[in-house]
Amino acid sequence: MNIFVCIKQVPDTNLTLKANDEGTDIRQDSVEYVTSPYDEYAIEAALQLKEKHGGEITALSAGPARVEKTLKGALALGCEKAVQIEDEALEGSDCIATAKALSQAIKKYDYDVIFCGKQAADDDSAAVGQAIGEYLNVGHVTEIEKLETSEDGKTFTLHRATDDGIEVIEGTTPLVLTCQKGLNTPRYASLKGRMKAKKKKIEKLTLSDLGIEAGRTGKNGSSTKITNLVSAPEKQVTPKTIDGEPAQQAKELARLLNEEAKII
Repeated sequence: MNIFVCIKQVPDTNLTLKANDEGTDIRQDSVEYVTSPYDEYAIEAALQLKEKHGGEITALSAGPARVEKTLKGALALGCEKAVQIEDEALEGSDCIATAKALSQAIKKYDYDVIFCGKQAADDDSAAVGQAIGEYLNVGHVTEIEKLETSEDGKTFTLHRATDDGIEVIEGTTPLVLTCQKGLNTPRYASLKGRMKAKKKKIEKLTLSDLGIEAGRTGKNGSSTKITNLVSAPEKQVTPKTIDGEPAQQAKELARLLNEEAKII
């Protein structure tokens, strides 16, 4: 079985990001980049599928040189190969232009299943997986929470949550699947895996290798445009003291969390 997992490198989700002075991007000073959290579920799904049915996993990403770190992380977890689309003309691509490049790269290889995270943690567009499925003209199911396969690994039974309950969909390979939190528990890379990953080479592709004209990606080739990016206002927190007996304090705390904080 030939398995692909598409991953994206995003700013660390624990950081507070600020817009640059021009309002065109985030400030890059001191920004650390990580694998988009939902993509971790996609990697784990790919690993579990390989463990059950055998095969080979290729991690695929698009972006500048720093993306190598994210791909090395996928190799450390157990992916056999890694492919990076690195081209300056990709800078500023929206989700559809990115999906075009990723799908063209996938077409160069044999594939049965393609996993993606349900959405990236930076732009939250939640469209790359579906767009890859459309570009490849194969079935695609989004936000899966449970995955079952037939004995031969060709038929998939997929569960996804909807407003009306759980939707169960059956499909056959080739398939594109986007992964939701709850599908699995992502594993950590072992020391042995990290050492092996250091020795593995990442295959590099350019837009020319994919037969894509530079003007069809990047800012000029994207339908989505950023007109202005502003930093979110800092939240003003006013401490509250709850007086009274312990039982009264607990009751008032529960009310505040429910009615004001709206977290319970």
